[in-house]
Amino acid sequence: MVPLVYSVLLVLIAVNGLDAQQPPPSVQLRPATPVTLPEIIDGNSAAYWVEGRLHLLHSSGVPTFSDGVDQFQLSPAKPIEFDSEEHKPVWFEAAWRDDDGTLLLWYHHEPPTLCGGTSNLTTPKIGAAISFDDGKTVTDLGIVLESGDATDCNSRNGFFSGGHGDFSVILDRERSYFYFLFTNYAGPLEEQGVAIARLSFEDRYFPAGAVQKYYRGEWLEPGLGGHITAVFPANRIWQLSNIDSYWGPSVHWNEAVNSYVVFLNRACCEPGWPQEGIYVAFTDDMSHPALWTAPERILRGEDIDHAPGFYPQVLGLQPGETDSLASGVARFYIHGESRWEAVFTRPQPATTVVE
Repeated sequence: MVPLVYSVLLVLIAVNGLDAQQPPPSVQLRPATPVTLPEIIDGNSAAYWVEGRLHLLHSSGVPTFSDGVDQFQLSPAKPIEFDSEEHKPVWFEAAWRDDDGTLLLWYHHEPPTLCGGTSNLTTPKIGAAISFDDGKTVTDLGIVLESGDATDCNSRNGFFSGGHGDFSVILDRERSYFYFLFTNYAGPLEEQGVAIARLSFEDRYFPAGAVQKYYRGEWLEPGLGGHITAVFPANRIWQLSNIDSYWGPSVHWNEAVNSYVVFLNRACCEPGWPQEGIYVAFTDDMSHPALWTAPERILRGEDIDHAPGFYPQVLGLQPGETDSLASGVARFYIHGESRWEAVFTRPQPATTVVE
């Protein structure tokens, strides 16, 4: 059974957290009437609004979307026409609608097996796309994030022989950069886990070659190849069967606590990617990745009573809110099912009285 309430109150540490003048945020899960999204979910479900209707992308390898007046009244799945055969299968995991109605999308792509024989290992990549009809037809803009490390056909995690994938994207509050929080399955241990890269807002229509990875305090490594400093590092590499790593980040800006919030899966520590738990972390500043708070667990894997228990995210409840924008109360989803509301709060700073 899912415990009635899980509460996370993060301890503020000056070198690893939020503004030292502000109390840390908290998130609490409380039971709510169950909701199930209208299609198979296999990743982050990106959302955007068009003329008062919520549009939701389904991440399942074969792209579809639903729309409705809100997340509780969505239509059956409708097909998306994606013009790239080269980059199928495709999982659209992030979206942002420009002021003129142009829709930007970002996708996880899994190339056919590169390891030959009966191996089903693949090496994912992250690409960009664009739509001028609200997502009905989508044009490929190419791969923007790709590992520079060699494919490792000896990987024993069961799925990936390296690569970058399982991600989300958010535009910062200054509208300066789109930030990619993604999973790096390749390279040395110190680069594996959840990493970060960014794309200048001005380059949004021409993203190929314009994304830069964060590495050792700088945003200078190319998105295609390049080194990485993991923001939420792995404890054991993905090439092992008993991996121990955060993965599959879902990030949003929360209006109630004035903070970016990321939910994370954690695979540990046996074959088959068992879900050890779901974690949350906060930051006030996306441009300084070292300021993310240490992840805190909000659900244990054994307390998630529907399989597989991956892909945590929120969908905001107010008009205009999405998977990347929410306020004090939002629906919390795991693998396309919501049985909870997420309640975000941030205590007021203590008042010092000077006599």
